[in-house]
Amino acid sequence: MGNNGLTIHIREMKKIYRIGKIAVPALIGVDLDIASGEFVAIMGPSGSGKSTLMNIIGALDIPTSGKYFLDDVDVGKLNDNELAIIRNKKVGFVFQTFNLLSRENVFGNVELPLIYAKERIRNKKQKILDAIESVGLTDWIRHRPNELSGGQKQRVAIARALVNNPSIILADEPTGNLDSRTGEEIIGIFQKLNKAGKTIIIVTHEMDIAEHTQRTIFLRDGVISGQEDVTEQLDAEEILKKMPRLEDKL
Repeated sequence: MGNNGLTIHIREMKKIYRIGKIAVPALIGVDLDIASGEFVAIMGPSGSGKSTLMNIIGALDIPTSGKYFLDDVDVGKLNDNELAIIRNKKVGFVFQTFNLLSRENVFGNVELPLIYAKERIRNKKQKILDAIESVGLTDWIRHRPNELSGGQKQRVAIARALVNNPSIILADEPTGNLDSRTGEEIIGIFQKLNKAGKTIIIVTHEMDIAEHTQRTIFLRDGVISGQEDVTEQLDAEEILKKMPRLEDKL
């Protein structure tokens, strides 16, 4: 295909769910290009197709019609096994609800994608420790989710998404359950990952979160209704310097 550095190339994508005899369109003709190393926000009201689009980009779902190329690979031609490899190796997922295993500690949760990889991984322990260190949780490595704050849980989820060194991170409302300072800290982690070369796609309802990215894509009724470059990208690190800490208020 030769898309000159495009990580994601989508054309005329449709996704129609069938409930009995009723056809429910979720996406109705999406065209989208995302370059390698971009930081993009997808915004839109509930029911606009955001989560469906994210699931298709992450190979969790397949479109009804249209083309989707990921790093020049036609995803529509892959079998279940090949799709599983994409989900495990190329894409890291971060969810609003963290999706951590309660019985596993931080180390065990971050290790999960390496277990699913079903192959012998060199330096496995070091990869896990590096991912945990990259989100600042080395001191919490033996703690279980019920011993962590919401922000710490999301950091564990990000470390888990990073452990296989994917080229793309997909984050669905990653700050939705967090207070504003903690949300800013999480966005700061994504900004650092982006500066290190990761392609990052965030679904968000919040315009101020979108303003931390490089481009905002607006989705409405299953189509892209517009997109705009962020002219003045907010810097989470700078914002955090000016935000009071909770302990300062007590």
